[in-house]
Amino acid sequence: MQVDPYYSSNLVSSLDAVQTRLQTLSSQLSSGVRVNNLSDDPVAAGQNVQLLNSIQQDDTFSATSSSLQGQLQVADSAIGSVVTELTSAVQLATDANNGTNGSASVQAISSQLSGILSEVQSLANTSYEGQYIFAGTNSTTAPFSTTASSSTSSTAAVTTYAGDSNVNYVVTPNGQKIQTNMPGNQLFMGSGDNNVFTALNNLIADYSSGTVDESKAVSDTTALSTALSYVSQQRITVDNSINQLQAASEAVTSNATVLTATQTDLMQTDVAQLSTQLSLTESQQTALESVIVQLESSSNSLFSKL
Repeated sequence: MQVDPYYSSNLVSSLDAVQTRLQTLSSQLSSGVRVNNLSDDPVAAGQNVQLLNSIQQDDTFSATSSSLQGQLQVADSAIGSVVTELTSAVQLATDANNGTNGSASVQAISSQLSGILSEVQSLANTSYEGQYIFAGTNSTTAPFSTTASSSTSSTAAVTTYAGDSNVNYVVTPNGQKIQTNMPGNQLFMGSGDNNVFTALNNLIADYSSGTVDESKAVSDTTALSTALSYVSQQRITVDNSINQLQAASEAVTSNATVLTATQTDLMQTDVAQLSTQLSLTESQQTALESVIVQLESSSNSLFSKL
């Protein structure tokens, strides 16, 4: 009879392997995680890294989107208030142009328009989280200022812009590009008759003396109406950005939920299956230990003949 000289060492190696397997299964069962080390399942471990990266990207976008939506909503509210102020200004100018107002009434309208100008400028200098939202990317400095002028001066004051024309965008995880700001010079100081501040400053000067140059005042009132329509149109861009960000955020949240579920299924243990594997492995360990004990205790065992 030929005896395998490595029989004992093979048994011991098999027992070591079974014990290692038993420890792995016990750890997986207690932790609830199927892959604790790269060696447990290299493919699953690699897939898990990819899933975690995607989930992190989605979480980062969600946080960024939340802040940007807040900023855009503040911008939308400010623009809405500007529209309200400008609507009142157009009505005041229209009343001043009807030819029935005395000098004091016309000057009072000029004063009211000055108040509206101040309010519009304040709205145009709105900040959010310490950043001026209508300053382009130069957001640390208030973008709008107006030169002082005499309340009775017929020379129009001038409002200047200290921001820039840069537009910011955010890219969603699926590659969609969404505008996230509206530079103030684009919004309030459009070309031609679309300049809100020029129209307001001109009307204030038109009525400051108490007498009305009807032709000029009507022309400036028309310019303010045009600027009002322009601002209202520009507001659509902000509203669209809000809607796009909300939709993108909902899609990202939904995708993150799916990815998280996939990652959980990939990494978590199947308790029933793992319990069965653990039971079988324990049986293998018991059987191997029994064989080794029997062989070592027998005087005629293969161990004594090696």
